[in-house]
Amino acid sequence: MEGQDAPEIEAGAAPPSAQTAPSEPADEIFLEGPRSRLAEFFTLLKVMRDFLRGFRILHFVGPCVTVFGSARIKPGDPHYELTRKMGAAIARLGFTVITGGGPGIMEAANRGAKEAGGRSVGCTIELPSEQPTNVYLDRCVRMHYFFARKTLLVKYSYAFIVMPGGAGTLDELFEALTLIQTGKIKNFPIVIMGTDYWKELLRFIETMAQRGMIAAKDLSLIYATDSVDEAIAHIQSKAIEPFGLKRVARPRRPVPLLGERGLSPTADAQPQ
Repeated sequence: MEGQDAPEIEAGAAPPSAQTAPSEPADEIFLEGPRSRLAEFFTLLKVMRDFLRGFRILHFVGPCVTVFGSARIKPGDPHYELTRKMGAAIARLGFTVITGGGPGIMEAANRGAKEAGGRSVGCTIELPSEQPTNVYLDRCVRMHYFFARKTLLVKYSYAFIVMPGGAGTLDELFEALTLIQTGKIKNFPIVIMGTDYWKELLRFIETMAQRGMIAAKDLSLIYATDSVDEAIAHIQSKAIEPFGLKRVARPRRPVPLLGERGLSPTADAQPQ
């Protein structure tokens, strides 16, 4: 999943913030300094609303594997087909596939999971130029804040698959990598696929280690391969075995009064 790639703006067009509030662009308001305490309080409430909605809707979807990648890759592209196979393999392993819920790589991963009879969820984002939610989701939650969305994509996952993508994918890759590197989350596996696309980045990461900007041991946090079988074996050895994951016959039951819903492979996707 790449986080959704930034929408293109035609030459001469006003930026999205100016289109939505021409008299008070959001960035200009922010740069003026602290807003009123009441305005800051309402911002806090909106952030809390995002997290509360996400926690309630996604509480019973895991354990998951998150797939990051571009929204711009079309069906038939080799990376789309590789992601589709990977999504199916993740589902057969017993994980729920979670993505940003959009088209491209995200659709491919969710599609592969559904075709394998697995569970598929999405965590989409509100954008000025709305990207369609793909049709291969059992559950979908729509977020307002990017940082809240990234938190959810990390929170429920035991592994991260990084497919070719743009700035959003890089953001998500290094978010997960930094959290693992600093011990904020467990040592969950990060698998980079599409190695020809990422070869310059992988070389640069090695350069960071050589220059002492990261520890040499940090290189082991990333596993690069184009083999679905190798990726699955890595997830088994680094996620399933170390964390004692196993299939359960009786999953916990949701409490509808708390806004919780169970998840089955045949559920219809309902963006919230």
